[in-house]
Amino acid sequence: MSEQTTSVTGQGGSRPIDPGTRIGHVHLKVADLDRALAFYCGVLGFGLMQRYGEQAAFVSAGGYHHHIGLNTWESQGGAPPAPGTTGLYHFAINYPTRRDLAVALTRLLDGGWGIDGASDHGTHEAIYLHDPDFNGIELAWDRRPDEWPRQNGALAFSRKPLDFAGLLAELGEPERAEHLAVLSQYR
Repeated sequence: MSEQTTSVTGQGGSRPIDPGTRIGHVHLKVADLDRALAFYCGVLGFGLMQRYGEQAAFVSAGGYHHHIGLNTWESQGGAPPAPGTTGLYHFAINYPTRRDLAVALTRLLDGGWGIDGASDHGTHEAIYLHDPDFNGIELAWDRRPDEWPRQNGALAFSRKPLDFAGLLAELGEPERAEHLAVLSQYR
């Protein structure tokens, strides 16, 4: 990951996007709707808002109309994209607190789901994994902007190992040795 940032604001005479803009829901092609729902609702804990037979479902946190759409319209029984092709790298699910990120991690591990990696980027802590259809997912918790690392006034991302013991300590429970043993391979 590059330590250098380049601003493209204002190129081509365009004005910057409104700072209140946010990314909305993500809609994923899946091969098997029941399998996808077992992961997003059963493992990650999203609630099912609406289901349209075997073709589509919409899940959310907290009763929002949908954070994630899942569909088989063009992908029923399909395979994940081949390596070396373009497409979604990952999408992020941002949790409001570090403790919530710890809960998400334990849900994954308790459900027998592995992770692909983890990092402390300075601005946020991230856990990387993939869903059953190999869509990349980042589970993240953002630090407050006044805590973000800066170098010469510019944002300075880092890629340090995630402190799993510290993260799990957020739960206020004794550290689970079995979880830390599994997570030790991601240092």
